[in-house]
Amino acid sequence: MSGQVEVFLDETPGETRGAILRNGRFTHLLIQRESDVAQTRLGARSIGRVVEVSPGLRGAFVDLGAGAPAFLPFNRNDRLTQGQRLEVVVSAEPRSGKGAVVRRLGPGEGAPRLIQKAPRVADQLRGLAPGEESVAGIAAIDAVIDAEEEALARTHQFPTHGLDLSLERTRALIAIDIDHAPTPGRDPKQARATANREGLNQAARLIGLRRWGGLVIVDLIGDGRDAAAQSEAVRAAFGHEAQAVFGPVSRFGLLELSLPWRQTPLEDVLLDADGRPSLQTRALSLVRRLRRHLLSDRAAPRIVARCTPEEAAIAAPLAERLGPRAGVRPDAAIAAGRGHIEEI
Repeated sequence: MSGQVEVFLDETPGETRGAILRNGRFTHLLIQRESDVAQTRLGARSIGRVVEVSPGLRGAFVDLGAGAPAFLPFNRNDRLTQGQRLEVVVSAEPRSGKGAVVRRLGPGEGAPRLIQKAPRVADQLRGLAPGEESVAGIAAIDAVIDAEEEALARTHQFPTHGLDLSLERTRALIAIDIDHAPTPGRDPKQARATANREGLNQAARLIGLRRWGGLVIVDLIGDGRDAAAQSEAVRAAFGHEAQAVFGPVSRFGLLELSLPWRQTPLEDVLLDADGRPSLQTRALSLVRRLRRHLLSDRAAPRIVARCTPEEAAIAAPLAERLGPRAGVRPDAAIAAGRGHIEEI
């Protein structure tokens, strides 16, 4: 990828976030929480013990010493036995009730345990944007909040191209609908082709931002009469993903492709089963807002976050790490997610 790049790193107690902005659009939002199981982060290496071999699934389940057992796919000729020790690396993080997926590196010895942590957010940012300095402080806090808001939105408008883009993930697939409002006076065929290219580019960006994988169905503008150009456009949009598998464009203008899973989907990290910010997300958000207020107001002697008792139980010990000016006050009269920052 080329163009103007901005990198942001926010290290709030309890959670570190990183965001990358390319040509004014967010492409990555990285999140690591102190409560995460270190053994199941992408790139973490562990000594694992085989606890179950499942020939029907062509894989085995491996105890990593913490968290749910990870799944280890194997080839038909591989031979694994229950109790066998292996050195493994996480190739896909847990998601939606599924455990992590690991890749075998070699034999292992001893009890299941972590032997090498996954790359930190700062390390990942350096790998994704080599040579770019990370911006911290208030600008970083604002950037990671903006990236989260865009990533969790269901629909996206791009007025310059007359585009209305919808993305939805179900248990089986990712559905993308590209709609276009034609501009009077423009050649309709050329306008559709341009809109499809831009829609696919934005869809690829947003899928990456949300950290999605699996089967993707794209409803393109128009039918499949220009399938060759449409196929070329989707390969260009998703060409950065070496493991992408592309299907043909149907006569109805539907396109299929498959993307690998790597990281836990953003909504699994941030939201509860009802699709609302989880208790932990709400508490960490308060700590981040409190930190922002402390950075922007150096004169106030005391700044506190007032929130529900449940949120305060998580936020208070984290706020202590922000220094003596920071505090958290539980208030049973405040609704969940309605906490606020005040000076006292």
